[in-house]
Amino acid sequence: MTEIIPLLVCLEPHLNSTTLRQLRHVLYAMLCIPNRVTMLGLSRWTEKGGSYRTLQRLYQMPLNWLLIHWTLVQTHLVRADGIYVLAGDEVVVNKAGQKTHGVGRFYSSLAQRVIPSVSLLTLSLIDVERRQAYPLHIQQIMPTASAETAPGTPAKRKPGRPKGRKNYARPVPVLSPLFQLLQRMLTCIAEPLAQLGVNHIVLDGKFGNYPATWTVRQAGYHIVSKMRQDAALYLPYSGAKPRRGPTPRYGDKLDYSQLPAEPPVASYIDEDYRVDIYHRQAYHKDYPDLLNVVVIFKTHRTTGKRGHGVLFSTDLDLSAAQIVDFYRLRFQIEFNFRDAKQYWGLQDFMNVSPQAVTNAVNLAFMMVTLSPVMLKPYREHDPHFSVLDLKARFRARRYLIETINLLPQMPEPDLISRLWHRLSRLGSIRPPHFDAFVP
Repeated sequence: MTEIIPLLVCLEPHLNSTTLRQLRHVLYAMLCIPNRVTMLGLSRWTEKGGSYRTLQRLYQMPLNWLLIHWTLVQTHLVRADGIYVLAGDEVVVNKAGQKTHGVGRFYSSLAQRVIPSVSLLTLSLIDVERRQAYPLHIQQIMPTASAETAPGTPAKRKPGRPKGRKNYARPVPVLSPLFQLLQRMLTCIAEPLAQLGVNHIVLDGKFGNYPATWTVRQAGYHIVSKMRQDAALYLPYSGAKPRRGPTPRYGDKLDYSQLPAEPPVASYIDEDYRVDIYHRQAYHKDYPDLLNVVVIFKTHRTTGKRGHGVLFSTDLDLSAAQIVDFYRLRFQIEFNFRDAKQYWGLQDFMNVSPQAVTNAVNLAFMMVTLSPVMLKPYREHDPHFSVLDLKARFRARRYLIETINLLPQMPEPDLISRLWHRLSRLGSIRPPHFDAFVP
């Protein structure tokens, strides 16, 4: 508990003393518990004052989680001279039954199929230099009926320009519920990110379309995302001006099997593959403005088989290396999802009410934020010190406290030290070498 208290001091202006004390009990139990992170399991590992009823009160309390996440990140992880980008992605957590708030059928990339689950949209701040992601804003995606999400068939009209229309203004796209949620989240998170000068958001291929790009641009950010492999891109027109009519906007269509004669901006060997990176500015007829496009080719050196991917950004000043690096950094958010599921209860919670589900999810991501801070002093001596090693140490301390409380009198400090070192080795992936203290 003594290690947790200093980490939460920054939350004192935003939480009352009772909520802060309950939060300390839950976080301490998360660090000790060896199995599924449920409310009942956590109540068994808390110290005095952390009963099951105390946990119920905390899980049912409305909290400003965006403010909590931002305060922790700003206090412990953000650097004044750091370079940051925003990343967003969807995480799916399988759930049985029908009572959990927001449960529905969502596609899981891990299961490769649609499963009964809850879905969460997460926005994380990524430190470009440290290459780490910090969760900031998490919202639940509610299931919708297919009839509500399917766009209506537009009415047919005669070919050609309607009579009396001189030019064509691209209409505002119809946003799906997912993009509407993203729009609200970007609005909420704009004020904290303005302090860091964040200008780019990285999204995966699911958001590589015009409605998502329009949503991001309306919020004041530039998008970095991935297009379909067969995206119809057109080079800017470079021919002579026609004698009559306006200068064409679109030039030759980009042929991925035969790119223009310009050499790639970068080429390197990655195991059995040769990677060639091409950088061009191009148009897409679904987008009103010029796009910054990077095409990455991978060619097998033995068989000659070839594949490619298309990355794009609305920021024309980004280099090809920056676009590729930002999109690679997007995968850091997947590590957040892995840790939240594996260690901090995102996969295990059994709450069903809306507020309890929200608090359970955000508590898991809160520990994702705090765990690197708690690991830092240990990794100064052992760079491979892991989350499992950290949990083993807290669990050993809990066992030691319970053992000492059962003894008729306080043992000698030397015996306490030997017990502590012996218990710390149990359950650790890389146990510390305390052989000098072990009898």
